[in-house]
Amino acid sequence: MSNITAAVIANRNKKHFLGVPAPLGYVAGVGRGATGFTTRSDIGPARDANDVSDDRHAPPATKRKKKDEEEEEDEDLNDSNYDEFSGYSGSLFSKDPYDKDDEEADAIYDSIDKRMDEKRKEYRDRRLREDLERYRQERPKIQQQFSDLKRSLASVTSEEWSTIPEVGDSRNRKQRNARAEKFTPLPDSLISRNLGGESTSTLDPSSGLASMVPGVATPGMLTPTGDLDLRKIGQARNTLMNVKLSQVSDSVTGQTVVDPKGYLTDLQSMIPTYGGDINDIKKARLLLKSVRETNPNHPPAWIASARLEEVTGKVQMARNLIMRGCEMNIQSEDLWLEAARLQPPDTAKAVIAQAARHIPTSVRIWIKAADLETETKAKRRVFRKALEHIPNSVRLWKAAVELENPDDARILLSRAVECCNTSVELWLALARLETYENARKVLNKARENIPTDRQIWTTAAKLEEANGNIHMVEKIIDRSLTSLTVNGVEINRDHWFQEAIEAEKSGAVNCCQSIVKAVIGIGVEEEDRKQTWIDDAEFCAKENAFECARAVYAHALQIFPSKKSIWLRAAYFEKNHGTRESLEALLQRAVAHCPKSEILWLMGAKSKWMAGDVPAARGILSLAFQANPNSEDIWLAAVKLESENSEYERARRLLAKARGSAPTPRVMMKSARLEWALEKFDEALRLLEEAVEVFPDFPKLWMMKGQIEEQQRRTDDAAATYTQGLKKCPTSIPLWILSANLEERKGVLTKARSILERGRLRNPKVAVLWLEAIRVELRAGLKEIASTMMARALQECPNAGELWAEAIFMETKPQRKTKSVDALKKCEHDPHVLLAVSKLFWSEHKFSKCRDWFNRTVKIDPDLGDAWAYFYKFELLHGTESQQQEVLDRCISAEPTHGESWCRVSKNIQNWQFKTPEVLRAVVRELSIPI
Repeated sequence: MSNITAAVIANRNKKHFLGVPAPLGYVAGVGRGATGFTTRSDIGPARDANDVSDDRHAPPATKRKKKDEEEEEDEDLNDSNYDEFSGYSGSLFSKDPYDKDDEEADAIYDSIDKRMDEKRKEYRDRRLREDLERYRQERPKIQQQFSDLKRSLASVTSEEWSTIPEVGDSRNRKQRNARAEKFTPLPDSLISRNLGGESTSTLDPSSGLASMVPGVATPGMLTPTGDLDLRKIGQARNTLMNVKLSQVSDSVTGQTVVDPKGYLTDLQSMIPTYGGDINDIKKARLLLKSVRETNPNHPPAWIASARLEEVTGKVQMARNLIMRGCEMNIQSEDLWLEAARLQPPDTAKAVIAQAARHIPTSVRIWIKAADLETETKAKRRVFRKALEHIPNSVRLWKAAVELENPDDARILLSRAVECCNTSVELWLALARLETYENARKVLNKARENIPTDRQIWTTAAKLEEANGNIHMVEKIIDRSLTSLTVNGVEINRDHWFQEAIEAEKSGAVNCCQSIVKAVIGIGVEEEDRKQTWIDDAEFCAKENAFECARAVYAHALQIFPSKKSIWLRAAYFEKNHGTRESLEALLQRAVAHCPKSEILWLMGAKSKWMAGDVPAARGILSLAFQANPNSEDIWLAAVKLESENSEYERARRLLAKARGSAPTPRVMMKSARLEWALEKFDEALRLLEEAVEVFPDFPKLWMMKGQIEEQQRRTDDAAATYTQGLKKCPTSIPLWILSANLEERKGVLTKARSILERGRLRNPKVAVLWLEAIRVELRAGLKEIASTMMARALQECPNAGELWAEAIFMETKPQRKTKSVDALKKCEHDPHVLLAVSKLFWSEHKFSKCRDWFNRTVKIDPDLGDAWAYFYKFELLHGTESQQQEVLDRCISAEPTHGESWCRVSKNIQNWQFKTPEVLRAVVRELSIPI
């Protein structure tokens, strides 16, 4: 009982706060004024102002440890680490084991995150750029703020520059300027001497001028007493100059290599030409020195060392190095040749002579020795000495023969072929110098010594042809092929064709033809013969070997006499590279083998007609009628022949017969055109009305009918004809344009636009319709509408050269060049764009470039008549007579038929008899100079 009472008393006397954690913010001793102190161990990481430091009243170790673990677990789960979108930043399961499923899940989530990041990347980059641009606009750099002022500095004058104040105190600057502008007063003694007419050569050191002379001491320094002699200063300067001149004298001859009068200007030549780093030179020297010391018998090391010193300007050191190398490698011809190159001419002769004594069998050294000699006699002596040591060197024999006259050369070659009996060049050279009989003997000996070379056989054939033995040429070529085959030589067609080309160039026509005839069939499959031989003929023509090409065509026609394509190629070849007689002879043979080929008949008739032989042309066409009775081309050719020669009645009769036997649209059109040209309008309209009933889908008939009605000023009938024609031929672009132009001339601009719009709907992506619509607006003065329409047209037809050419000249002058660059990017090889660029250069007066671009244009499309017309007009204004004639001849040869301005003149019925020169001149008169 007593024990229980004691326990109760003890609990009653115990303080209530004992064993209880301290309240928040409690600091022991603060109430009684006892403040604590802080040691280094108490200083920890910075805490928030709201945190309470209660380390001194912490619970026992076990509780503190448990609490630390709980805080560590909940560390990642507090509000500061929570995000509404991504959740807690830490891992909720970091203490769980990480197995394969977790790894696979992480990989899947990573791939998803990567994919989502790629989707958002473009938006993120664009947002970043926008933010950056907005930031730079709000806070521009200083250099951007002052960029306009920096540009205006270009107009600041030198006087304004000098008045700009410098940074610093302006008062100090004025004082500095005042000090800089002080002048030294002239001593009275010097003034009195000059006034008295006395001249002196000395200056008093105590005077103000003494400080201006080099060598005179300034105040504060030890100065010599007495006057300063200016003559002695000049003499000392001259002495110093002479010493420097003597230092650069040549150690070999003892004479100076520097002009004393031009010493200062010649100093520039003493500067080394090497512009690299000096450290690289030092490294290269050390490396090459190591190579030389390690392997002194390695010639390239010595050569490289010498060339390094030569590049750096130390020629004498290079010579010394190369000579040491020659001493170490006495049998190296490369070293001796390099030494001879580095030495002066006189020394080089001695060096090369020493080399020849050590290496008497080196061809290169003997040739170098001959090159060092200046006189021909000395060169001959060197070569003869060389041939004593090396009698079998072809190179030495050839060099020696070149120095001799023909008689001595023949004697020398006789000896050369004995020593070098396998050299084809020496045998052939000897044969050229001998007479005919001796040359035959020489070539026979050469053939015995070298039975495998074809050049000996071809030379023998050329020799026989040159001496009139034509019948021997073919025999020699045949024997050559047989002999070479027996000796195991492969017959190469390409090599033999090259021999034939060389033979033709040397004037041996029969030899080249014999070679072609002999080798043309070697190595060619039977089914490939035709194409292979055509390719051979084209190759020969490209090499300007026209006789070889004729031989190929002759052989091909002999094997394939009924092939029209070969006859045509041969005919075009003769037309371009042969004579009129050869062409007509070939065509006569061609129509005999291919009578059904109309074009061969027409080529023959045209050749006769162009030569002025009209009866012969009629005879050819009559024979063509017999072979091809219903041929439209032959009928129309006969009509053209008669009409061009003013035989209009005969032409009418022929056309009537043609309409009866071969009523084709072209025959009907030519009939109506003849009547139109002869101003028989009623007859022409009658024929056209009959024709459009039979051939309603032939647009040229509708166009001619409408144009005749326009000429008769029957505009309503013409409009009706065009409308009816468009219903029958909606894809005819010229018909749409004619109809729109008629409405434009009538003043009904709205209807013209409507017609062109309907044409574009029916025929999309046709540049010509867009171009005509744009020009309608331009002619009406509506340039803005035309520009808008041009933009739409270029969107629909981005590669249309006609539109780009028009767009260039629709721009203002400063913008034309940029537009032309865009046009060339889109249509690099379009002739209309090239023509527009040529006109642009013409307007800028860049005549040389303009001529080059005109040449490019007519080369790309020689059928474009507008290009020839502009080119010819340009040459008439800025070219010579020869250049004008050249352009005219080239245009006549090309016979152009297309081009807007060209067709406007050539298709005009009043010009129906114009030839190419007349059309060209008429177009030139209509063209205006580009501005």
